Amino acid sequence: MSYRFAFRPYQRRFRQPLQTSHGSWEMREGIILRLGDQAGREGWGEIAPLPWFGSETLEQARDFCHQLGEEVTEEEIMTIPEELPACQFAFESALENLQQFSQKCNTSYSLHSSCWDSKNLSYSCLLPTGEKALQTWQAAWENGERTFKWKIGTRPIQEELQVFDQLMQRLPTTAKLRLDANGGLSFEEAQEWLRVADEAGNVEFIEQPLSSQAFEAMLELNAKYSTPLALDESVATLNQLERCYQKGWRRIFVIKAAIAGSPMRLRQFCRECAIDTVFSSALETSIGRQAALKLAAEISSSNRALGFGVNHWFEKNQDNWLEKLWN
Repeated sequence: MSYRFAFRPYQRRFRQPLQTSHGSWEMREGIILRLGDQAGREGWGEIAPLPWFGSETLEQARDFCHQLGEEVTEEEIMTIPEELPACQFAFESALENLQQFSQKCNTSYSLHSSCWDSKNLSYSCLLPTGEKALQTWQAAWENGERTFKWKIGTRPIQEELQVFDQLMQRLPTTAKLRLDANGGLSFEEAQEWLRVADEAGNVEFIEQPLSSQAFEAMLELNAKYSTPLALDESVATLNQLERCYQKGWRRIFVIKAAIAGSPMRLRQFCRECAIDTVFSSALETSIGRQAALKLAAEISSSNRALGFGVNHWFEKNQDNWLEKLWN
């Protein structure tokens, strides 16, 4: 079966640059795509690449969309190359969106309606780096957030440890904190952070302390300290996730569904292997977010907060942003 196909690029500026060990990020760019069938029903998807995580680039995604023309078949969607994981996610999600909304809800896609309920999902709030975290967690706490994420590896370790100590003193004892290094620590720095985290007691996990090439070293750290480690950059795509599982990783897998690849294959793998997952945002729009959250609600095997507490990093979109993008 063939579908009408159209796409539009988008840009969303962060309220303030997002600092990670990969550098400073000021603008989120991606592609919104639309599929349509002969009955006039539509499905929407989003390509939200993160090339520094291992996905395709925006240019590669745009080239792929251009070469498809104005029609795409289901066979073409299901055989998108593995080198284009963000495209795989976007096209399969759009196809599922069209089929599910036509079959179950009998309505076209809406940013304000859904065939599933996301109200019971809990999220971790992404704090700014450095001292700014000390002034920003309170608003999220008052809004009901109980899990926080703080980027490390962006400044000298002694500076960050001092801020960490202050943050631990200010956070309520029932709060959970995730430390995300984005692969930016040395082995010695990772050991120091794990030692401090073990003493603190309420660090839920440290995310990707070492680079993706240091898998064996992270296995070693896992065995030595009580604070769990979570893989993120190491398992950016489904193929990487499968390899790390086969090599013995049994701790936490952070899954950015928007760049992981085929939702169908990801769903199957997570169910078969019953891995400990934390689904996380790739800073996508509400279209990609809804598709990723739906997937997380279907297959997440743990009660961990999802890494989608990021909307405060963007200006609020107008309700008609999609219509304005398209027209």
